[in-house]
Amino acid sequence: MSKEVKSVNYGLEKIFEGAEDFLPLLGTDYVEFYVGNAKQSAHFYKTAFGFQSHAYKGLETGSKDHVSYVLKQDKIRIVLTTPLTSKSPINDHIVKHGDGVKVIALWVDDARSAYEETTKRGAKSYMEPTVEKDEHGEVVRAGIYTYGETVHMFVERKNYKGTFLPGFREWKSDYNPTPTGLKYIDHMVGNVGWGQMNTWVKWYEDVMGFVNFLSFDDKQIHTEYSALMSKVMSNGNGRIKFPINEPAKGIKKSQIEEYLDFYEGAGVQHLALATDDIIETVAQLKARGIEFLPPPPQAYYDDIPRRLGTHMDMMKEDIKELQKLSILVDADEEGYLLQIFTKPLEDRPTLFFEIIQRMGAKGFGAGNFKALFESIEREQAARGTL
Repeated sequence: MSKEVKSVNYGLEKIFEGAEDFLPLLGTDYVEFYVGNAKQSAHFYKTAFGFQSHAYKGLETGSKDHVSYVLKQDKIRIVLTTPLTSKSPINDHIVKHGDGVKVIALWVDDARSAYEETTKRGAKSYMEPTVEKDEHGEVVRAGIYTYGETVHMFVERKNYKGTFLPGFREWKSDYNPTPTGLKYIDHMVGNVGWGQMNTWVKWYEDVMGFVNFLSFDDKQIHTEYSALMSKVMSNGNGRIKFPINEPAKGIKKSQIEEYLDFYEGAGVQHLALATDDIIETVAQLKARGIEFLPPPPQAYYDDIPRRLGTHMDMMKEDIKELQKLSILVDADEEGYLLQIFTKPLEDRPTLFFEIIQRMGAKGFGAGNFKALFESIEREQAARGTL
């Protein structure tokens, strides 16, 4: 089993015992991407990942500056936003970073309180509390900056009955490919620059009341050529988890350095999307054209029974089927998990998705790190960026 067990099993309940959660978060509300062509991006995410048409804002709804398409699959909402004029500040983000995550929206019961509590603790304001209304009620939103140009938006929608947000209308489409079994966002990972991980760990602790409940150093996350460090931050109820990565010294360039070079700064590296049947989900995604990282060697799959130990008795999946699809397996004291990582979703080697199925395990696949990063390095070598 992986070495992350003790850290995970310390338990968020113990860490937060007796502490006041000044920033209660109900979950992830939506994730907004700034993209070069939202209409075409929406077609890709629908076709390849099985997202459904949900809501729309654009010229037809009175938005003269930008257009947004909202896609939904189970509890996951993604917003794809594109500027409509050269004067829009959204262009600056796209020119510098390419397509990428701008807003991680967090569902709260009181957006004003969330904004006040975080800004008085040192958060830089992105948007003061703003009430947005239409015939379906009102939504209160407020935002703060986190690493890079990324934003945490607090969304209070208890008095709203509309499809998504005021200013949006329901988006009906004849083309809605079947879902692929994606359920919710398990976690989101951010990459930050050299020596910045602990700065942002402290920021999440001080500003948002998160705790660092799991850490990996370059002795745990390394290959022959490269290394990185990572710390996992979580809020009080454990619904929001943000691992933060920074590069570490190695013989060659790490995946984090490659990301920082091409994204031109800190930002969201990947979204981990949960499924209840990873074999079916991955099979569908592959059939729809999604490319995943190359498989680990035969020895990796031969070693699964040893690494899972007693959890092999509860394992339902056929190892040969997992190998066929290049799905990785890891375990901790609570159970096991299955995971796989896509190749970058855009031409810049930056943003990608992880598909994950938890069978009791609470960790992040530490036992897979070596196999995973060797696969990434093979891709880096092919790109000439290792």
